[in-house]
Amino acid sequence: MAGSKRMSREEKRKVVLDVYHKTKKVYTEKEILTLASKSGVNANTVAEINQSLIDDGLVDKEKIGGSNYFWSFPAKKDRLQQLQHEETLRNIEELKKTTAEASANLADAKRGREDEDGDRAKKLVRLAELTKENQATQEELESLRENDPQALADLQKELDLVKHACNRWTDNIFTCKSYLVKKRGMDKKEAMKILGITSAFDYPEDKIPR
Repeated sequence: MAGSKRMSREEKRKVVLDVYHKTKKVYTEKEILTLASKSGVNANTVAEINQSLIDDGLVDKEKIGGSNYFWSFPAKKDRLQQLQHEETLRNIEELKKTTAEASANLADAKRGREDEDGDRAKKLVRLAELTKENQATQEELESLRENDPQALADLQKELDLVKHACNRWTDNIFTCKSYLVKKRGMDKKEAMKILGITSAFDYPEDKIPR
C-alpha cells in the first residue's frame, strides 16, 4: 500500500508468530503465506520469515505425506523464554565462580607485597591474568545485562573484588620499583626495565570501560 510503513524483519516475525498464536491452528505453507500476507507481510518474504522462526524453535514443522505442516502455540514461546532465563542464570553462576577464584588470590597478593625481591615476573604475569579476567567478565556482563539486570546488579558488587585483586598486584609491582630505586639506588628507568613495565603502567581499574 502506498505510503504505508515498511516492516522491519523483527516486525514481520512478530506478525507471523501472532498469526499462529491467535488462531492456535496447524497450517500448510500456502495457508500461512496467505494469512501472513493479509496481515501485512510481503508475500515474497513470508517463507523466509517462517523458516527463521522454525530455526529459532518458535515454530514447529512436520512433513505428513507430501505436505509440510506448521504450528506454534503461545506456551512454546513462554517455555523458550524460561529456558533462556535459566541459561542466563547458569552463566551468572559461572561468573560468580570466576570472581570467587579471583578473590581467593587476594591472600597471595598480600603475601607478595612483603616479598621485596620476590618473583617480579610472576607478579606481572598474575596481574595481567587478573586484568584480562576482569575485562572478559565485564564484557560478558554487558551481554547479559538486558536479560537479568537485578542478578547482574548483585554480581557487580562481587566484581569489585576482582578489581581490588588487580590493584593489590599493581601495588606489589610499585613496591618492587620503589625498593629498587630507594633502597638499591637504581635509576627509575632501569628499575622499570627490570620489572618489565613502562611509564604507562598504572592501576588496571582506571583502564576498564564502564
